[in-house]
Amino acid sequence: MSEKVCIFGSTGSIGSNSLEVIDNLNNNGLDFSVTYLTTNSSIDILSEQIRKYSPKGVAITDELSCEKFISRNNFKNLEIFKGRKGLLELSERDDFTVLISSLVGIAGLEPTINAIKKDRRIALANKETLVVGGEIVNKLIKKYSATLIPIDSEHSAIFQCLTGEKMNNVSGIILTASGGPFLNKTAEELKHVSVNDALAHPNWIMGKKITIDSATMMNKGLEIIEAKWLFNLLPSQISVVIHKQSVIHSMVEFIDGSVIAQLGIPDMKLPIQFALTFPDRVVNNFPKMDFSNPFNLTFEPPDYEKFKCLKLAMESLNSGGIYPTVLNAANEVAVELFLNKELSFTEIPELIESALNNFNDNNELSLENITETDESVRRKIKEKQKFYSK
Repeated sequence: MSEKVCIFGSTGSIGSNSLEVIDNLNNNGLDFSVTYLTTNSSIDILSEQIRKYSPKGVAITDELSCEKFISRNNFKNLEIFKGRKGLLELSERDDFTVLISSLVGIAGLEPTINAIKKDRRIALANKETLVVGGEIVNKLIKKYSATLIPIDSEHSAIFQCLTGEKMNNVSGIILTASGGPFLNKTAEELKHVSVNDALAHPNWIMGKKITIDSATMMNKGLEIIEAKWLFNLLPSQISVVIHKQSVIHSMVEFIDGSVIAQLGIPDMKLPIQFALTFPDRVVNNFPKMDFSNPFNLTFEPPDYEKFKCLKLAMESLNSGGIYPTVLNAANEVAVELFLNKELSFTEIPELIESALNNFNDNNELSLENITETDESVRRKIKEKQKFYSK
C-alpha cells in the first residue's frame, strides 16, 4: 500500500491524530507519505509538522497568519497556498491519493467536493460537508467513483457493522452519545454554566467548536443528518441513545432483531486508521480495551427538551432541503458567540430556533444556494446581535 496524503486541518485534533496514525502505519511497513498540510492560523504547529514530514506544500487560510509564516520561515522547495483561494487551489491538485478532511464547519464543503471530483479516497471528519451538502456530495461520489469513509467514531462504527451486510436487512441504526459534561444537570442549572464548564468533556479531547457541540448535543444532531446521507437511511431509521462510557461507538439493528455493535476505547486514532487502511486492518500500538477488569455499560434515552439542539437538528432533517444549512450556520455563529461570552449556553438553541423559524426558501438545492444561505443566515444573526448589544 502506497498513498500520498493531504490533511485539511492538520494542526487540529483530528489532523494531529492522523499524523500519529501515519507514523504507526509506516512503522508497520506501509508507505504513507504526507504530501500536503493545511491550517487556518496555527503556524507554529504547522512549522513543526513541516520539519518532521517534509510535505510538498501547505495551505494557510488566514492570510495574515500566512504572511507571518512566510516572514518567519524559509523552507526550501515548499509550495505555500495563501487564503481560502489557495486552499481551493490545493484541493484540485492531482498529486495526492487520500484526503483527510478535518476542517471545522461548512468551510470543508467546497474543497472536499473538489477532491471528490479528482476520484480520491476521502477520509471524512468534517460532518458539515454532508449535513449541508449530502445530496450533492452523494451524486458527485457516484459520478466520479470516489471513495468516502467516515472518521467520526459513530459513523465509523456503523460503517464497520454494515460491512458485508445487505442494506435491505437493516432495520435501523443507533448512534451513541456520551451526553457531554451536562448530562446530569437540570435545565435550570444549564442557564448558569460557563465556557470552561462546557469545554470540559468527560471522555474526548477535541477542538473547542466540536466540544461545545457535544455539550449542547448539537454534535449528535449533526451526526444524525450525516448518517442519513452516508448510509442512505430514512430519518425514522436513525435513533440516539445516551451511553456515557463511550465504549460502544454505535450499533446497527437488523430486521430479525439482531444488533451488532462496535466497541473500542475513546480514541480517534482507531477510526482514522480504519479509514486509511480499509478494507484491511493493520496492527498498532494504541491502547486497547481490557476486559479483565470489570466495567459497566449503561444506556438511557436523551432528553430532547433539555438538549433542544438535538431536537432542532432532527426537525431540520425532516424539513430537508436548505434547512440543515440554516441549522448549521446558526449553530456555528451561536457557538462562536458563546465562546466569546456574548451568549449564554441556553441561548444557543434559542438563537438557532429563531433562525429556522424566520427562514423560508423553496429554491432547488445547489452549492450556490447553500453558500448564499449560509452567508445570509450568518449576516442576519450578527446584525441582530449587534443591534441587541447596543
